[in-house]
Formats: sequence, C-alpha cells, structure tokens
Amino acid sequence: MEDIDRQILGLLADDGRMSFTDLAKETGLSVSAVHQRVRRLQRRGAIRGFTVQLDHEQAGLPMTAFISIKPIDPAAPDDAPDRLAHLSAIEACHSVAGDESYILKVRVASPNELEELLQKIRAAANVATRTTVCLSTPWEGRRPSL
Repeated sequence: MEDIDRQILGLLADDGRMSFTDLAKETGLSVSAVHQRVRRLQRRGAIRGFTVQLDHEQAGLPMTAFISIKPIDPAAPDDAPDRLAHLSAIEACHSVAGDESYILKVRVASPNELEELLQKIRAAANVATRTTVCLSTPWEGRRPSL
C-alpha cells in the first residue's frame, strides 16, 4: 500500500465524514485523484464502510462486559460465532488463544440484561462463560498508526 493511501486511511479513520475536497487539501492531491483512491481502497476492502460512533450511555446501553466462552464439550463443532450471531447485544466476537475459545464484547442496559444475555449465550452455543464487567472506558477505538 502506498504512503498516500495510508494517509487517506488515517484521515478517514479520524473523520469518516471528511469531504473529498478536504482530503485533497490534506494530501496535496486533486479531488478526482482522492475520489479514485478512496473508491479503489473500498474495492480492495481496505475501507469496509463508514460508521457512526455512538455514545452508548445516551443510547441506553451503559454497561459493557467481556464474556469469555469455551465449549462445554471440546469435541463439539467450533460454530459458536454462527450460533451467537443473532444476539444483537454482542458487539464483537474475537477468536483467541488460551483457555477460552472466544471473547465477546457486549453492551447492555443493566446487570439484569447481562444476566439474561449470559443465559441466552450459554443456551445458544452450549458454552461455559467467564464475565468481566467494565467499570469505565478511558478510551477506545484508537486509530492504529498507519
């Protein structure tokens, strides 16, 4: 990947709504050249989409937790992500090395909702869980250095 494409990715990671005109000013390219590069980055999959950063507290989901899961039966198929995809409270599913198979990041409104979600996860995927509740999040979503 060219340095100019990395620069464009960094600028868009900071502000996904940055206009092609502003991207052109920041990179020294023409507007049409920036437009072509952004489209090429999208086609290649380097840009998968543009999203909104929510204030989860204001959205009614103030509680974040990380749930580690491992199959109750180690011989069972490794299909937990597919079995859990319908649960919208799960924001991310990461395959990990170690004792657990996956770590789920979830957002819920209350401890009661977390308890209900844990029951749904256990039932849907036939897994054991270990939960860590987030007390605060000083920062997240940092852009990687490109």
